Amino acid sequence: MLRGKNYHKLADLPNVDVIDGKGTFLSPTEVRVDKTAGDSASGASGSDSLVISAEKIFINAGGTPVIPNIAGLAGNPKVFFSETLMDLDELPKRLTIVGGGYIGLEFASMYSSFGSKVTLLQDGARFIPREDEDVAAEIKALLEAQGVTFVFEAKTQELGADGTVKYLLNDELVELPSDAILVATGRKPNTADLGLDAAGVKVTDRGAIIVDDHNATSQPGIWAMGDVTGGLQFTYVSLDDYRVVSADLAGGAYDLKARRNVPYSVFMATPFSRVGINEQEAAKAGLDVRIVKMPTAAVPKARVLRRPQGLLKAIVDKNTDKILGAELLCEESYEMINIVKLAMDLDADYQVLKNQVFTHPTMSESLNDLFSLVK
Repeated sequence: MLRGKNYHKLADLPNVDVIDGKGTFLSPTEVRVDKTAGDSASGASGSDSLVISAEKIFINAGGTPVIPNIAGLAGNPKVFFSETLMDLDELPKRLTIVGGGYIGLEFASMYSSFGSKVTLLQDGARFIPREDEDVAAEIKALLEAQGVTFVFEAKTQELGADGTVKYLLNDELVELPSDAILVATGRKPNTADLGLDAAGVKVTDRGAIIVDDHNATSQPGIWAMGDVTGGLQFTYVSLDDYRVVSADLAGGAYDLKARRNVPYSVFMATPFSRVGINEQEAAKAGLDVRIVKMPTAAVPKARVLRRPQGLLKAIVDKNTDKILGAELLCEESYEMINIVKLAMDLDADYQVLKNQVFTHPTMSESLNDLFSLVK
């Protein structure tokens, strides 16, 4: 419904033609569009394709799932991806998720909350290695409390048409029956079929479009935004790319160098949000920092909500008092993290959040307590 409303925000404008179809570059200034059946938004009605010429072209084709080479995956009616799993009319009683990244975790939390028996298979030994071990351990414990089963160092071998997942664990073959299988092994730039060679647009080995600080590609007159550039795969990053391109066209100063401290959230039953560096990254960089941490249960609003699970953690530069990062595993963390980001963007000392006047009772006031722990 929301996508439909956004679609019509553009399609209903008198000076905008929205054409549903697949676009492929023919040259740096020409795109052939193979129209989706039933499309009538263009002036080429009655034709299956049309060629559009333009002096300025903007690529924002998004990402697409990484398809691993697993026997039985292709054409399997029991296999789904993040875009298709929710098309099911019936809740799978047993859901197996192949892949332990953030997308897999969100679906694991969602479907276990719905009542599915969720098993998550990860080929690596360490759970979400990008995060600090104490934070990752808490996330894992919370998901396990929801009923999610984790299997680490599982080498998926075959996906059966009946939903059986075969994987190797300690050199032994295990068969796991499933009603649905979610393959969540990452996403990549959706550029393979865009005909970028014909446009003279250069890409990386991973297929990401190479852009400069203004999101301009190697071909003058063509810009790229969002997931196709190989950066952070978030809707709000794509929106900020628009700001960068808009500034470039209008002669403004804003560019990618001005983008700072991009936060992210993992929407689980207990959401996790982060901005900046964490403890392990600070240690790797040899930074002199102070680490503070507190349990979510110490936050009055969390107890009011009866959601005391999780923890809050922050990293502060010992020499400058600047906030270097925060990790919030708690209710409403997806709102709170933006306050921390703003403080970081303004180069505020941690004392600003320590002494900030927040309304009560709110989750945000926990930032007073968290940064009061800095000594």
